[in-house]
Amino acid sequence: MRNSFYLIFLSIWLLLLAACQQEPQAVAPPPADTTLPATADIPAGTGAPLPTLVPTNTVPPTLPPPPTSVATSTPLPSPEATATPEPVLLLSPDDFGPNHNRLTGELVEDPAILQRRPIAVKISNSPASYTRPQSGLQDADLVFEHVTEGPITRFTAIIYGRTPEKIGPIRSARLIDVELPAMYDAALAYSGSSIGVANKLFSSEFRARILRSNSGGYYRTGEDKPHEHTLYGRPEQFWASLAEAGLNVAPTFTTQMAFASVPPAGGEPAGYANINYRDWTIVEWRYDPETGRYLRWADDEASLDANYGEQISAANVIILYAPHLRDFNICEYQTESGCQAFATESQIWGQGPAVILRDGQQYAVTWKREQRPHMFTFYDAAGNVLPLQIGNTWFQVMPMHYIDPVSITP
Repeated sequence: MRNSFYLIFLSIWLLLLAACQQEPQAVAPPPADTTLPATADIPAGTGAPLPTLVPTNTVPPTLPPPPTSVATSTPLPSPEATATPEPVLLLSPDDFGPNHNRLTGELVEDPAILQRRPIAVKISNSPASYTRPQSGLQDADLVFEHVTEGPITRFTAIIYGRTPEKIGPIRSARLIDVELPAMYDAALAYSGSSIGVANKLFSSEFRARILRSNSGGYYRTGEDKPHEHTLYGRPEQFWASLAEAGLNVAPTFTTQMAFASVPPAGGEPAGYANINYRDWTIVEWRYDPETGRYLRWADDEASLDANYGEQISAANVIILYAPHLRDFNICEYQTESGCQAFATESQIWGQGPAVILRDGQQYAVTWKREQRPHMFTFYDAAGNVLPLQIGNTWFQVMPMHYIDPVSITP
């Protein structure tokens, strides 16, 4: 049944992609309350089959025999010895209440921190010798890894529930950053952008919350490396800058992701995932049963957070596929001979396929984002919302036209 489910799920998406190859069309952005400039006319890219999930665990596991009844004369263990945490299920806004982080499902000790505004921070990932290890990624509630020009990847980290001492190296924004702050009612911290991206950012509903590099909180490290890789930030001071402008207020979340401490049924074993951005960056996630988290590697080296000197980990890894189109009206790298690299638009609106990794299991789902302020919501094949594990989440945003970029094994 499980193999059939995966085959049916992927077959549907392959048929949809084949249709897109015959008559490629750009996907319209989600509607918003604020009127924005019209999206540039962007030629559609070519589609390609999605990666095939590796069939796993085709034999049902052997269940232990049912426990025998306990004789009344046998002393029972004390409640303290047998107590287990109550399952946590967060589906509606009422479930979260004032003490649960809507981006992670975590229970916070001080609810006051949830009254501050999330901050999307742009972090560089290339070249590795100048940018790694990054600082602040482990404290992010959410991290989006996406392509920039070609297969070079960059991060947008959403800082909210935790406060890293420093974060960086901070680099320039891309078209995906026109969407992410709107999804989380966030501010945006970055080093700058191309003219075309800047026009979109400063035409957005969050333009007043853009923290430019002359805002309080930024600093240069003075390291002996190219100047563009030396910009860092102190989130505590970012929030102070927002407060001075009267903008450090609780976010308005129009939707929320669901969380459950107990894994949902229907998963397949997934102890390892290899995510290949066309050999430019190769990301690996390896499940650690002792901690119940996935550990991150990049290009055969453990990914570390420089703030702690520890390996980066995630409670959830979401491999999210979306159309990626070049915008020939926005140049990201200009020389005297002309534009050498046009902007890439990750069209993370509408819906598409995704794979969720949590608790050593993989779940094939459909992501949906129907309105501009909406977060992603994930649905299983039956149309039910599939919850994430409580904790931080990494999004690996993948172009749909990549051919077999992901391998998942037990």
